[in-house]
Parts: sequence; structure tokens; C-alpha cells
Amino acid sequence: MERPDAGLRQLTVYRLRRATVQMLSTISQELAPFGLRRTTFSALSVVVDQPGLRQTQLADALAIERPNLVKIVDEVEAAGLIQRRQAEGDRRAYALHPTEAGKLLHRRAFEAVQAADRRLVQGLSRAEVEALNAALHLIESNAGGAVETALQGD
Repeated sequence: MERPDAGLRQLTVYRLRRATVQMLSTISQELAPFGLRRTTFSALSVVVDQPGLRQTQLADALAIERPNLVKIVDEVEAAGLIQRRQAEGDRRAYALHPTEAGKLLHRRAFEAVQAADRRLVQGLSRAEVEALNAALHLIESNAGGAVETALQGD
């Protein structure tokens, strides 16, 4: 008997969505022991990689609307993982800095996510993984502004 979604499975976008749902579930499970969600992990990752980043820059980097980002930053700050400091040269803006606890937790959580990432691409050669990432980058570019809208549901 043919699968009920056999027609949909011919569409790349459908296959990507199914893979994404499964992958995001895996990543969520990896992050749970650290008390992080995918959005808080992503925000913490960017702040650890770019200390002093302004909230507006973080919103742009994560493709999250600024009002939605405030809740995420509040959550990460309340957990003691980042600090808001007044940005140099602009008293209205805040720069985000990781705390030592944030750096440590990020390192441990990132290692867990990396291990999950390796499991998810198991069976693909390094060249195939690089080709997959290049193809995904192109698809993201082709989608343009649709990426920002789709990420709001995370």
C-alpha cells in the first residue's frame, strides 16, 4: 500500500520540513538537561561568540523580531548566563555579554548539540555534508525573507 503522503514526499520542501521536525526534536532533547531551549541556546551561542553584541544585532542574527527577542534575552539573563550592559556610545542600547556560568554551560551544551549533529548526518561523507550545507545555504538564500517569518515559531 502506498503511503498517504506519497505525493507530498515528491516535494523537497515537504521532505525538508519532516527532517527539520525530527532534527529539532533531537536537539531539544539534547538541550533539556542543560535547562535550555533551542531559542535560548541559539541566543547564548551568538552572545558567547560575539560578546558585546547589541540586542538588535542578536535579533537580526537569529531572524527573530525584536519584541520576541526581549523575552528570550530576559530568560537567559534571569538564568545568570548573560548580562545586559549599556552599549558604549549609545545610552539607549544594551550590549550583551556572557557570564562565566554562561560560557561554561554553553560549552557543555554545544558539545552535546555537536554530538547530536554528527549522529544526524551519520552515513554521509564529509563531502556530502559540505554539499548538503551548501545546498541548504542556497535554499535559505532563495527563500529570502520567508526565513525570518518561519523561525518565529521556534
